[in-house]
Amino acid sequence: MKAKLFVLIALAALLAVGSHFISDMGSKPKPELNLSRTRTTANGSFVVSIEPEILEIKLGELHAWIVTVKTPDGAPVADAGFEIAGGMPDHNHGLPTSPQVTENLGEGRYRLEGVKFSMTGWWELSFDITSGETRDGVTFNMVL
Repeated sequence: MKAKLFVLIALAALLAVGSHFISDMGSKPKPELNLSRTRTTANGSFVVSIEPEILEIKLGELHAWIVTVKTPDGAPVADAGFEIAGGMPDHNHGLPTSPQVTENLGEGRYRLEGVKFSMTGWWELSFDITSGETRDGVTFNMVL
């Protein structure tokens, strides 16, 4: 009898923890989370904007973004190099793909392809940008 009671208590505890975890997966981000699509890099070297090529971002599908890089005074950065990373901070995992800049569109605009978000929640998309001797980084927050 005691063993059955112990099993029932253990199952109830697992259900409580599991339902809390599942409800947190779709939780809204902290109010202070900056969702701006235009940001200045950490050291102030560049102003970077990102926009999806297609406005509707569908989960589980590859899509492309336009990344615009300018100097703080608004001049386009024509020779930027990129390292891209990201993931879901709340879930402690990275992006399911390895996005790459595939084309320089001119006027400081670049096409980023291979972006994929596999689930709803808070995502980060980070850029380490190099132009000449200058290297600086920026991270964008997105909630899907």
